[in-house]
Amino acid sequence: MSLLERVEAVGPGGLLVRSYKPNYSSIVLGGRKNASSMTWLVQPSLVNDPFSDPGLFIDFRFGRRALLFDLGDLTPLSPRQLLRVTHAFVSHTHMDHFAGFDRLLRVCLHRTTALHLIGPAGFADRVENKLRAYTLNLLDAESVDFVIVAAEFSGAGFNRVCEFCAREAFRRCEMPPVRLSPGLLLDEDVFRVQGTVLDHGTPCLAFAFEEKVRVNVWREGLRRLGLPVGPWLREARRAVRQGAPDHSQICVRDGLAISLGDLKQHALRTARGQKIAYVVDLAYDDRNIENVIALARDADQLFIEAPFLDVDANIAAERWHLTARQAGHIAKRARVARLIPFHFSARYRDRGDELAHEAEEAFRGEQ
Repeated sequence: MSLLERVEAVGPGGLLVRSYKPNYSSIVLGGRKNASSMTWLVQPSLVNDPFSDPGLFIDFRFGRRALLFDLGDLTPLSPRQLLRVTHAFVSHTHMDHFAGFDRLLRVCLHRTTALHLIGPAGFADRVENKLRAYTLNLLDAESVDFVIVAAEFSGAGFNRVCEFCAREAFRRCEMPPVRLSPGLLLDEDVFRVQGTVLDHGTPCLAFAFEEKVRVNVWREGLRRLGLPVGPWLREARRAVRQGAPDHSQICVRDGLAISLGDLKQHALRTARGQKIAYVVDLAYDDRNIENVIALARDADQLFIEAPFLDVDANIAAERWHLTARQAGHIAKRARVARLIPFHFSARYRDRGDELAHEAEEAFRGEQ
């Protein structure tokens, strides 16, 4: 194998790249940097090498949880990693983006926490067809209460939500659509996931994970205040993220409380949250470009497809894909800090460095 085995994002210091060639998949734009002294909330890593099925594993650094962007070949992920996945966001159901559903199902089938799947219009029917392909006579009312929730995102919001319960042999049950702000796919206390619909000859979703506000604890500050580290700090962090007033009292333990303002002054440090964008399978047209720029603007990392060299732009256009140069231009216009090109066409199996260099030149404004 002559090119990348795997790319792993390890934090604000840059990307750890395991490769047989120079580090051409970590392309860093000078200028804005994230707060390097603060710990990232999640660690994103490509599931496969750039020539294999696309997919991004987003692992929470604290807590047994992970997200997936796309469900291509998941073989590199261990069962332990897959069991942490609570939500999988599927760009579209071309085989290289959805074939891994079966492995994820097999691993998660006997867990009790639900698996949430989000995809474009028609996605729930495709999930149902996958499930109906299996013989499920061993599932009954005594089975583990495993549930799959499949939601269809139209761009403005969810048009359809279906639930599939293992105890009912995954019979489809239509559910009321979830109402979130336009463009939101998931909204939690600490982070949100946004999406947009792109044109790939079929609707294709792009995603952005965004930490709302990064709140880190300065232990020396706690020591000076005479306060212990403990579960009470979760409530303090939540109060900061929600914009609670400084006079709010945070309970440390029975009989001991401190104002949020004092904590912010002496022991809590805030910074702009981490942002990761993931973009695959789109034609290079004005509407797609503007949608991606709006979604990925100021991201710390942009994982974006770069299947073709610009000399083959006509082939890319026929297949509703980008060239590496086009990917670099989009990243530059979105003002992202780091560009990670992937989803390379197999026709360049021995020329991956050319794809990365072409994307880098455009990203740096050299083309």
